Amino acid sequence: MSRSFSFSGRLRSLRCAGRGLGLMLATQHNAWLHAVATVCVCAAGCACRLAPGAWCAVVLACMAVWMAEGLNTALELLADAACPDFHPLVGQAKDVAAGAVLLAALGAVVIGLLVFGPPVLGFLGDTLLRKPG
Repeated sequence: MSRSFSFSGRLRSLRCAGRGLGLMLATQHNAWLHAVATVCVCAAGCACRLAPGAWCAVVLACMAVWMAEGLNTALELLADAACPDFHPLVGQAKDVAAGAVLLAALGAVVIGLLVFGPPVLGFLGDTLLRKPG
């Protein structure tokens, strides 16, 4: 079934995607944590005046976490619809998806340490070595 490209179809797709993001933010507590972390990281990046390459790393790390959270949420919703009663395999699938979010978050922390570590350590070193005066 091949449909031709249409502007209205693309707008519909964007509305569906926006609804999905809204649903994820409204129903997933961890999405709120990711939102707060994203805002804090962006503010820190502005404060540290990150270079474009460092911004790329930060944006990719944030995107990886958000994508993992979105896919985890989608899998959980689909699994609950397919099998409303407890099933051990559904539980394992949910655990694996949650593990993927954890891996993305840990990777983002490592990237954050690599990107923000040098400027923060430089600032702390300058502050601690400054003579009163």
